Amino acid sequence: MSRPFQHVWKGHFLIILFPARSELTLRRYVYQTPLFLLHPSMQDGILILIQGSFRLVMIIIRRGFMELKLFDFIENVTEYLEDSRNELNVASRDIRLYFEKVLEDYNEGSLNINSRVKSTSSLKEKILRNGYYKKYTSPQQLISDLSDLIGIRIECRFIEDEKEICELLKKHFHEQDEDGYFYNSTNKNIKLKLAGEQPQRQKNGFEIFRIDGYCQYEGNKISFELQIKSLVNIFWGEIEHKVIYKNNNYTLGDEFIKNLMTSIKKNLLMIDSQLLAVDNQINKLDSINPTNRKRQIQKLLSKIIYDIYSLKMENNMGLIVDFKESSDTIMKYIFRSNNAEELGDYSETLVKTLNRLNDVSRNHVCFTNEITFEKDIYFQDEFSHMIGSTILKSINRDFNWNLFFRVLFEIQPGNNAEDFENFIGFFKNLLEENINFVKLRSKFNSEEAGYITNLLMKEIAYCFTQIDSITFIYDRSIEEIKHVVDNTIDLIHRNIDSYQRWEKEHEVYLEMTGSKLLSKLT
Repeated sequence: MSRPFQHVWKGHFLIILFPARSELTLRRYVYQTPLFLLHPSMQDGILILIQGSFRLVMIIIRRGFMELKLFDFIENVTEYLEDSRNELNVASRDIRLYFEKVLEDYNEGSLNINSRVKSTSSLKEKILRNGYYKKYTSPQQLISDLSDLIGIRIECRFIEDEKEICELLKKHFHEQDEDGYFYNSTNKNIKLKLAGEQPQRQKNGFEIFRIDGYCQYEGNKISFELQIKSLVNIFWGEIEHKVIYKNNNYTLGDEFIKNLMTSIKKNLLMIDSQLLAVDNQINKLDSINPTNRKRQIQKLLSKIIYDIYSLKMENNMGLIVDFKESSDTIMKYIFRSNNAEELGDYSETLVKTLNRLNDVSRNHVCFTNEITFEKDIYFQDEFSHMIGSTILKSINRDFNWNLFFRVLFEIQPGNNAEDFENFIGFFKNLLEENINFVKLRSKFNSEEAGYITNLLMKEIAYCFTQIDSITFIYDRSIEEIKHVVDNTIDLIHRNIDSYQRWEKEHEVYLEMTGSKLLSKLT
């Protein structure tokens, strides 16, 4: 067994840095690394020093033997790799572009194809891990035989897509050469080894679509490894690489860890099936009116917000307060703040917000703390000041207001004060867009119509200060406000024939509007 490490020579000492947690584990790793298997003289002396969470291993060793037999070879191989890197980068790009062309019809924006040339650090680790310094004497031969010198990864959405893409590649690469590799006559320089069973079963027991291939580039045969991975399998690969194999306390023989990883993998498979169900449902809506599709996306996001925070509330407080209507308003604010107008914008905002919700779902939320702001709140007009000041007085006294903005601020990361100001602006725009203020322009000029609009908006704000309830911002209240104010505008349009007459009678209309609003909303 071997593990990644860092080393540096200090005189006649080789110092190795192992991120190992215990001395016993460390000694097992040290004596099983290729460095110590190379020659018995390396075990002449070991001194282990503890520094924080690391162990510094100082090995007394005859330096010359190591440099000549191991590090000189590694240095030669990495130098050859770096000398060839420009050529390899061009070949890597050409291979990627070719697969993009092959899968062009299948793609439709759902595929992403990445390519990379093996890094120097990764190559060094692989030489040590696999003992290539004992198998090869020629750096050129080692590089030539390296199956994953270039890595190509086709990233798709779902696990079932992996198999479909593999079958498409088999149909495209349908001609076979004398060495058993398959190619297409349109480009005989890129070939795949498709005879093996796919997906392949890995040492950890899980499956992966991995295909060896090579590219003829300027007379040189350059090997590459092609992988096909869905979203959940990309995530699984990151877990394995960054969480498990980079942790030196983990061993494949650890039954508890193996069982835990199997459970995680099963959960990821379940997520894949759920994502597929969502995608199928969205596809069924293709023939539906775009407005209805937007409404479906809004409902989906609102429900997800409610489900996440109701669970957090139950865990933190032992009870759940119904805030479905608050979730609806937060959802509308999210789409508006992301300038989502077209259907494509809605889908993009949905994905972006789901990613954010995935992050916040892991955060602890305390529903009893006060909400604070980074700076004084600035209001752009009298309406905003009346609404905003009323909310600020209640935000840490009224649980519903506190919950509403706690959720909104967490989903919209950044400055609480700016988010609060933006929400007040959103609420004002929501009213102005729903109420038929434009009708006033057929009777009055722009300045006069604007003045009447401001008076009616201030009357709405005054009613808000009297009611001081979160229900005022809910959809049902917006509809009531629209109905009352639209009726007032109709009366003004019918009965007021000049702005001078409005100035004389406006208090009657404002008082009537306020009275009806208070009656409807309380």
